[in-house]
Amino acid sequence: MQEHNFDFVVDGTPEEVWDVIWKRTRVGIETDTVKIEIYHPGDEEGNGLVRHCHFPVPRYLLSKGRAQSWEWITEATRPVSWRYDAVGKPLWSKASGLTRLEDLGGGKTRVYFRETYEVFNPVMRALFERRVHHFISKDNDRLIEASIVHSLTRLHEKQAQAQESGKEKEEAEAEKKERDEHPV
Repeated sequence: MQEHNFDFVVDGTPEEVWDVIWKRTRVGIETDTVKIEIYHPGDEEGNGLVRHCHFPVPRYLLSKGRAQSWEWITEATRPVSWRYDAVGKPLWSKASGLTRLEDLGGGKTRVYFRETYEVFNPVMRALFERRVHHFISKDNDRLIEASIVHSLTRLHEKQAQAQESGKEKEEAEAEKKERDEHPV
């Protein structure tokens, strides 16, 4: 069995991190290399969400360089943590992942991620498991962190614009009230 752990700190509360992750998780994604379809959205916290993922794997697996997995979310507790379990092919396998959010105070959150991957067939496990898992997950750390940082930056920009817009509206209303109370 392969295991991978990483963590990083972002500028955002656990609630903000949860919201930006789950906003994307519930709609699925499609890029040049990855496609994630949502089969069931789960409850309000994400428990029961089911997704079908397509992603690249090494060509030597004779699958035209493509793999797929079926994943479901369990143990989701907003804004603390969630877990996914999955089965995938080629190299029939099982995987699980746990994401945990730790409030560091001051608007910062540490994101912890743990993933396990195990190929069912013992011969295929010995021959390919480590190399395939490395291929599948080699960019995950960078991509996950970049996606969360980008989404939080956009969220904070929108919040600042809304706050500025609210201040401008308050100032305009105060000026109007002043004019109404003291006509020239």
